[in-house]
Amino acid sequence: MLRVFFCVLCGLMIGAPAWSEDFTIGYLQLKKDARYSKSRSNAEFLLEPFGRPYSGAKVALDEIKFHGAGAGVEFKLDRERERGPAELISTVREMRGNGVSFFVTDLPGDVLSELAEATRDLDVIFLNATARDDHLRGEGCQPHVLHIIPSHRMLMDALLQYLRFRKWTDVLVLQGPSEADAALGRAFDASARKFAIDVVDRRAFVLSNDPRERYRNNITLLTSDGDYDVVFVADADGEFARSVPYQTVLPRPVIGASGLGAMAWHWAWERHGAPQLENRFEDIADRRMRSFDWAAWMAVKAVAEAVQRTESADFDVLRDFLMGSELKLDSFKGAASSFRAWNGQLRQPLLIGSQNWVVDRAPIEGFKHRLNDLDTLGIDEQESMCRMDR
Repeated sequence: MLRVFFCVLCGLMIGAPAWSEDFTIGYLQLKKDARYSKSRSNAEFLLEPFGRPYSGAKVALDEIKFHGAGAGVEFKLDRERERGPAELISTVREMRGNGVSFFVTDLPGDVLSELAEATRDLDVIFLNATARDDHLRGEGCQPHVLHIIPSHRMLMDALLQYLRFRKWTDVLVLQGPSEADAALGRAFDASARKFAIDVVDRRAFVLSNDPRERYRNNITLLTSDGDYDVVFVADADGEFARSVPYQTVLPRPVIGASGLGAMAWHWAWERHGAPQLENRFEDIADRRMRSFDWAAWMAVKAVAEAVQRTESADFDVLRDFLMGSELKLDSFKGAASSFRAWNGQLRQPLLIGSQNWVVDRAPIEGFKHRLNDLDTLGIDEQESMCRMDR
């Protein structure tokens, strides 16, 4: 009898519920996603993933075992792999019918946009872990999409804060031919205007084996003539960018897709408990953590935090808490993170680093915002094109 009493008391002490129901978080990805091709992973481009970020979600699932105790729930992950938008839409509708309302999405921007548009009638929340597109936070925003991964504009703002801090204000831009390269160029231009950085020239490169085009890939020719403090490379693929450092005519830093970049996570960050998170991830994934991995981890943690703080599993209660002012998430990067009400983007510190070192963290000291210094990174409320009530 004493033994039984002791065990019941222990259960009360640790807050264990007398019962629990499954609280399933969906995880959506494509069966084939060019972003994770082996050739790209093996190249280890500065800002690109080393592999699928599902391992980040698994680390978070391990960490949140007791988060649901007060609400009487036990967290689970349901990972679904589909061929395209039509199958994803069908899967989400089926899962919603089975009680799943929160989904971590590892999807390209165009696929996520189509999925979100087709599910506006459902009580669901998508937590975007891998699509950086500014469009998704702007005129293409959706009220049921929260963005964990920072946008291109946020990353550019972090990088250009650093340039302004170092007084490297004259920039030569090398830009590729794709629409993804152009999107990076537009994000850079917007940040340059914001932080008074001067684009001294913009020169185009191409990826081609055609001898007639080879001169357009010649870094000596591309970086000759004129003076500049920094070379920024707008290269969404990263293939051209990795050949630029140490090849420029002038001895100048290279930033953007190679050399020095801004990112959501870097394995070399040594503060705020980051090494412990990195070690937990490496134990599961057998590789270093990247930005997409961190975002998948943070997405699961955000849902668990909402359940723990509200002691509820009700969709409306959790949605309102996630979007409200009381949410404070520990990103392991310092400064509490929360979602911006005007576009669903997670405000967060960003890391500025090279392949093997973190040089600084943004917001850089001295860059202030009237309400929250984290909002110096990315599109602020006054300039947002997002209309959540559309």
